[in-house]
Amino acid sequence: MSFELNRNAFKHGLAAGQLQIGLWSSLCNNLSAEIIADSGFDWILLDSEHSPNEIPGLFSQLQGMVRGTATPIVRPAWNDPVMAKRCLDIGAQTLLFPYVQNAAEAKRAVESTRYPPQGIRGVAVASRASRFGRTPGYLGKANSEVCALVQVETREAMNELEAIAAVEGVDGVFIGPSDLAASLGHLGNPAHADVQAAIKDAVTRLKKVGKPAGILTGNEEEARRYIEWGYLFVAVGSDIGLLAAGSAALAKKFK
Repeated sequence: MSFELNRNAFKHGLAAGQLQIGLWSSLCNNLSAEIIADSGFDWILLDSEHSPNEIPGLFSQLQGMVRGTATPIVRPAWNDPVMAKRCLDIGAQTLLFPYVQNAAEAKRAVESTRYPPQGIRGVAVASRASRFGRTPGYLGKANSEVCALVQVETREAMNELEAIAAVEGVDGVFIGPSDLAASLGHLGNPAHADVQAAIKDAVTRLKKVGKPAGILTGNEEEARRYIEWGYLFVAVGSDIGLLAAGSAALAKKFK
């Protein structure tokens, strides 16, 4: 039995300029991943940078998301080729690399997602990514469906924004509001006017060079403003935020 390579709906949506709404997932649980993946979002980010999420857990979360509406995105803990390779081998097709500071680091991120000669991804012939060897020609097709996103989240990286965005193979640039706020001297306050101005400036500059921009916020007003500014992949909340707010609201009704 053989299977066709999975089509990366998120990557094709970005290329077509479609707005895609996502949710951040930090619960590190396959059951919660399955629930939110079938809630109607376009994408779900499985975080391993700021969550205790390792490869076995990510593997089970990806399995749980198979039937959902949302494309899974994995954020490796760092811009590291070994971490990227392991995430790709377990079936992730879209990776968000944190803390990319310049074009050289963006190039390194892209190369870690591509098989040679376009990159340095190590070859496994029977991984989950190829349906355990049952996808004919997987090695020759995989690069075309892999999506590489890079995260810009410091003053220094913002100065290099166009150069980062211009790297071949970078499919989108994600602006990290919390770390950007810290870098700009406003730790814990991404709503500060200076930070918001930088966020607006970033999407304006990215639109000029034709590169999709992404961002995360748990604030509905901010999310709608970012969409109006031109952000194309926007996370509008997190599973932890939903659980915390929902459970607190329920308890409050009875106490």
